[in-house]
Amino acid sequence: MRSSIRRLFRRTALAATIGAVAATLTAVTPLTPTAEAAGTLQQVTNFGSNPGNLAMYEYAPADLPANAPLVVALHGCSQSASDYHAHSGWQKFADQWGFAVVYPQTSTANNLLSCFSWFDSAKDTRGKGEAASVVQMVDTAAAQYGSDRGRVFVTGLSAGGGMAADLLADYPDVFAGGAVDSGLPAQCATTQSAASACQYSNQNLTPKQWGDKVRNSYPGYTGTWPRVAIWQGTSDTTVAPVNGTELRDQWTDVWGIGQTASSTRELTGGTTESIYNDPAGKPAVALFSVSGMGHGLAVNPGSGADQCGSTGAYYLDYICSSYHTARFWGLDGSGSSGSLPAPSGVTVTGTTDTGASLRWNAVSGAAAYNVYRDGTNVGSPTGTSYTDTDLSAGTTYRYTVAAVDSTGAVGAASSPVTATTTGAAPTCYTANNYQHVAAGRAHQSIGYTYANGSNQNMGLYNVAITHTLKETSPGYFVIADSGC
Repeated sequence: MRSSIRRLFRRTALAATIGAVAATLTAVTPLTPTAEAAGTLQQVTNFGSNPGNLAMYEYAPADLPANAPLVVALHGCSQSASDYHAHSGWQKFADQWGFAVVYPQTSTANNLLSCFSWFDSAKDTRGKGEAASVVQMVDTAAAQYGSDRGRVFVTGLSAGGGMAADLLADYPDVFAGGAVDSGLPAQCATTQSAASACQYSNQNLTPKQWGDKVRNSYPGYTGTWPRVAIWQGTSDTTVAPVNGTELRDQWTDVWGIGQTASSTRELTGGTTESIYNDPAGKPAVALFSVSGMGHGLAVNPGSGADQCGSTGAYYLDYICSSYHTARFWGLDGSGSSGSLPAPSGVTVTGTTDTGASLRWNAVSGAAAYNVYRDGTNVGSPTGTSYTDTDLSAGTTYRYTVAAVDSTGAVGAASSPVTATTTGAAPTCYTANNYQHVAAGRAHQSIGYTYANGSNQNMGLYNVAITHTLKETSPGYFVIADSGC
């Protein structure tokens, strides 16, 4: 195979075979990672429609508390869920700090070298393929463990890192933070043929152009962006070190902050940490540059508090990246959300064709509550009920609620509930201007076309101009070219 993905891991044929065997074994029987482990790595089936044809594995400490965080960890090419669990160090911190880990697994049926498809727009975009399968895993695990939906994170190595970046761009309403280890910027390549250029060379894009790739992954999103940690070796010849810089440019631009570090410090293993703070002074982006490291995940075997993992193919002994990533996300308690617990009893009490009403139980110490619709804060009532308005008919929305204390600190988010408005969903029509007029959805005047109802100008009255019109109420049409 002459594709860039074969070139990406051309030296791992043996490892691919081992990974395939491990995938077969883990599909048959649960794996106990170590004798002293508090939990067991096990496969979960029937987690959704699974459009990406992935397998789901999960690990949680036996005494996992409610409202704990959830981490999604994506393996690299030729690896498997059990391989990543055994080497990466995430089990140690799941046991120590109390969170669950989901390990998606791809296979040779999806890609010859078992790579996640970070370069395929049919598989790595919102609502499609592997990306959609991963979110179904999140929904399943969060419901099983009662996870804090405001503290869901995703990390990945290499191709898994590229997919992690895509997921952060596709689903900022799902993931509060992420980490990209020896990976690629979000939506760097949208076809397999374009993957090589991303891996090996500078794309010469401005920070805004990189940021636009994220913003265009979920148009209209206005919520808080994920906090992103970036790990890159300076001697990586598989994913060029410039990818670390491009990721830094991408996510600092998304956050609306500059590319000059707020602080830097030297860590063990020849690692330089550069922190980029948000306007409130909280770290939003972190770039960890590991001097001399090639392609792989940085681990540091040992029993020290900041040590983890074990070495192997693409697990390199420099520094425990999982430790520093977990601390950057606040999983150790140093930077987690406010102390208030998640509101319980969140219920949809009624819907109309344009609104949805919710209520929940009061939280002691709460001064107000944030109500999130599909990840966006749409209201901050002081009471325990809220009615959302100006919604589309026949449409399903997802809501979570978080308590806010008197200092403005936002507590844990509730489990999500869904509300479907009454009435028929808006109907959309894509056609040229002549056809819209002929069908009665638009009219023409003095050579121009106008949408019926909204009277929006659709351009010249001819067959060369095409628009999508959304019928929001009988006979009322609006231009919806960016999505219906």
